Amino acid sequence: MISTLTDEGRKTLKERPERLQAVNKELEEMGARVIHQYAVLGGYDFVNVLDAPSNEVMARISMELGARGTIKIMTLPAVGIDEFVKMMTENPQRS
Repeated sequence: MISTLTDEGRKTLKERPERLQAVNKELEEMGARVIHQYAVLGGYDFVNVLDAPSNEVMARISMELGARGTIKIMTLPAVGIDEFVKMMTENPQRS
């Protein structure tokens, strides 16, 4: 999940930086686990590697957090390389 703070989000984070850990706890309560989290420079403010049981859980998280108006989120569902190779070799599609 990559995200950008809105003006309101930047204000909140400046006033209460501990809010980041509180949001991580909320993510766990919604069914995902934060594996890695980075503040980054450039077009986005944060890169978060999350583990969630399904894309539906991530969609709910994205909507819940985005509805607050403090953050804009883009989720990028990922498949591990080993799983990807296995998927490609076990059931190859022929054109």
